[in-house]
Amino acid sequence: MSIDYRQAQFLLSAADPAQLPADAGEEVAFAGRSNAGKSSALNAITDQKQLARVSKTPGRTQQINVFPIGAPDSARRLIDLPGYGYAKAPPALRAHWQKALPQYLETRQSLRGLVLITDVRHPLGPLDEQMLLWCEAAGLPVHILLSKADKLRRGPAGNTLQSVRSAAARMCPEASAQLFSAQTRDGVEAARAQLDEWLQT
Repeated sequence: MSIDYRQAQFLLSAADPAQLPADAGEEVAFAGRSNAGKSSALNAITDQKQLARVSKTPGRTQQINVFPIGAPDSARRLIDLPGYGYAKAPPALRAHWQKALPQYLETRQSLRGLVLITDVRHPLGPLDEQMLLWCEAAGLPVHILLSKADKLRRGPAGNTLQSVRSAAARMCPEASAQLFSAQTRDGVEAARAQLDEWLQT
């Protein structure tokens, strides 16, 4: 039975993984470069307009945001990780997350998978590849959303999808990928199906 992601609600923002809810139940984390469309993807999947704050300014998400599905103490959670690659972020903050994110990926027992959002027009930059390598080291499955797919014609988008699947598999064999558009909602059901698979194990 599929999960009703419309029941997701904001619980808290954590400046450090140690501030997250108890490490029990199941959660899926969302990661991506600043301005890759992470907040828009979360809003589309949960069918909410402002669950995650969407901004034209990169680097808006600087903390870990926790969204339980249903009650605040629900055992199922969506986790919005800080957007990475924002040049104007203070060096100390960048250094903090460079250390904290792999620690979270490797030690969080309730983490079932990572959704990696990357712009279909500029897919898999060096920081995305770093995230894939961290997930491979942690034994964590990854599902890549090639966001803003409405910005490309079907042929070029399909070619990009194939090349991303090949490149990602070399770094993280458990990686899968799909096209996604928050604007047209193309790929929303496929993304939800992947979340269902992880969160119902």
